[in-house]
Amino acid sequence: MLLITSLGYAEEKIDSTKLIGNAKEYDGKIIIYEGEVIGDIMLRGKYAWINVNDGKGTIGVWVDRDLAKEVSFTGNYRYNGDWIEIKGIFNRACLQHGGDLDIHAKTIRIIRKGSLREDKIPAFKINLGVSLIIAYLLLTGSYLLKELIWKKKSAG
Repeated sequence: MLLITSLGYAEEKIDSTKLIGNAKEYDGKIIIYEGEVIGDIMLRGKYAWINVNDGKGTIGVWVDRDLAKEVSFTGNYRYNGDWIEIKGIFNRACLQHGGDLDIHAKTIRIIRKGSLREDKIPAFKINLGVSLIIAYLLLTGSYLLKELIWKKKSAG
C-alpha cells in the first residue's frame, strides 16, 4: 500500500479549482479530470496540446497525437466542444514544458460529443433592430422631404 501511494496513484476525479489550489499536493500524481475541449488542437510532432475547461477553469493537456484525433469538436462561439475525461499525470510546474501547470494524458474518454450551438436571437433584439431601422427611415425621409421643399421654395 505504501508503495502505491509513493508512486502517486491518487486516481481521483478532481476539478480545476482543487487542482490549482492544491497543486503541490497533486503534483506528479495520476488524476482524473473532465471538461469541454476548447480552442484549437495544437499539434506538436507526435503529441498535441488541448485545453480543457471544466466550467471553473481551464487546464492545458499534453496528449498523444492519436488520442487527440478522438476529439471531434472543440468549443468556440459556434460549437460546444466534446466533453472528455482525462486520466493522466498532473504537473504543478512541468519541466518539459517550461514550468507550466499541465496534465500529461495517459487516456482520454469521450463522455459527450460536441455539437453546433443553436443560438437564437431574442425577440426583443429583433424588435429593437426593426424599430431602429424604421426610426432611421423616418428621420432620413423627413430630412430629405424638408430639403426638397426648401429647394422648391428657393427656386420659385
